[in-house]
Amino acid sequence: MSHDNDMRNGVPRAQAEEAVRTLLRWAGEDPAREGLLDTPRRVVDAYTEWFSGYGLDPDEYMARTFKEVAGYDEMIVLRDIEFESHCEHHMAPIIGRVHVGYLPDGKVVGISKLARVVDAYARRFQVQEKLTAQIAGCIQRALAPHGVGVVVDASHECMTTRGVHKRGVSMVTSTMLGSFREDARTRAEFLRFIETGQGRR
Repeated sequence: MSHDNDMRNGVPRAQAEEAVRTLLRWAGEDPAREGLLDTPRRVVDAYTEWFSGYGLDPDEYMARTFKEVAGYDEMIVLRDIEFESHCEHHMAPIIGRVHVGYLPDGKVVGISKLARVVDAYARRFQVQEKLTAQIAGCIQRALAPHGVGVVVDASHECMTTRGVHKRGVSMVTSTMLGSFREDARTRAEFLRFIETGQGRR
């Protein structure tokens, strides 16, 4: 199937592919070299996948909630949601994990929806602090829970492959809302859940 007439956000595909050829020339390469002939197409295809989050509405994922939970009102935690994103400053990968928790106030959401919310925000150009706050804000808007906690632990390729070249370094950010911010015991329980996976005994 031909993609020649493909247009996204007002930019023709051919123009996006030409931009890749320009960057190849800038790097010192010959875009007409056999090994690079299909690179512009592949890069544009990859961008379509990597940045698919712009076409997704995270709030829509959270629209279907459940109230029939037999009175369950304890903390719900989803740990180790893997994600891949890209730094908006250098367009380099950010790879990590998100831990999400909330204290329901009468309604819950399917756990796969929480993972989808992470992906919808991650598949955009991002700053980790903003990503963390966006995920927490979406859960807060949809569920109006007693509290929300989000912790993101990620490595940034803009730091490991360029600049200071520090490998094995990860950045941790957190957003705590409601009881997760106001109640030290609730916050400590959440952190215990994500550190050990065992929670309260």
